[in-house]
Amino acid sequence: MRIAIFGAGAVGGYFGGRLAEAGRDVVFVARGAHLEALREHGLRIDSIAGDYRIVPVTASDDPAELGVVDAVLVAVKAWQTARAAATLEPLIGPDTFIVPLMNGVEAPAQLADALGGERILGGLCGLISTLAGPGHIRHLGAPPFVSFGELDNRRSTRAERLLAAFEGCVGVSAYIPDDIQAAMWRKFMLIAAMSGVGGVTRAPVGELRARSETRTLIEQAMRETLAVGRAHGIALDDEAVTTSMGFIDALPEEAMASMQRDILAGRPSELEGQNGAVVRLGRAADVATPVHSFLYASLLPQELRARA
Repeated sequence: MRIAIFGAGAVGGYFGGRLAEAGRDVVFVARGAHLEALREHGLRIDSIAGDYRIVPVTASDDPAELGVVDAVLVAVKAWQTARAAATLEPLIGPDTFIVPLMNGVEAPAQLADALGGERILGGLCGLISTLAGPGHIRHLGAPPFVSFGELDNRRSTRAERLLAAFEGCVGVSAYIPDDIQAAMWRKFMLIAAMSGVGGVTRAPVGELRARSETRTLIEQAMRETLAVGRAHGIALDDEAVTTSMGFIDALPEEAMASMQRDILAGRPSELEGQNGAVVRLGRAADVATPVHSFLYASLLPQELRARA
């Protein structure tokens, strides 16, 4: 199975690197100094699950140079999805399928609009990692996982093939959930709350969970997303909030969501795809989202400055 990683940064680089480490046929779409480092020195990953280096690495900023693959794992930022979809065509053959690993819940529909719904699976992943430098990824915390499946939840040969590709990969848990839509929304519920509250307070997760005021704010934000998801027909149970808070409690004290790190650095962030999406989807379903509306409005001026 030939797998393309579209977006070889902190997320795509980690999972693609683990696949390559296990001997899978992996190619990377990257750009700039990161691409040059991958070509010249390979991919270095420092991880709490074990350090490793992949040399050589097949990488390009031109998908046409890489050719057709069996599967594409898209790991760009949520706001880059439309741009990525417009450049994926050279990687796609008659049986190629695409798995988005971005934060949020809108990527499958965005990719389907551009490339056809029959090619798109649902997907999500989790880990705390950063691009420490060109060609160098640092995995800082949280057990890495990747989850994917058909959007109608049927078992398929192509999803099983991708699952088999991840079997034996060190430092990765991979699975096909019974309900991929619910799995994506549970991740969405967690990450939007953590990102938004972290972005406004500019505090790491250890402080957010220790103070009753910010802990309550995170829980309220999660419950809003839970209500929005249910209004859109997603099977989310009440325990999802408790489980998500347990995940937050297990994170390293200094942990921050990637959106929060982008905000602190003055970079464009996933605000529209996270808190903004909760507000939009809530409005569409006539569900009030006062916490996410506050978080979105508070962070929007900086987001607009970063994009300018």
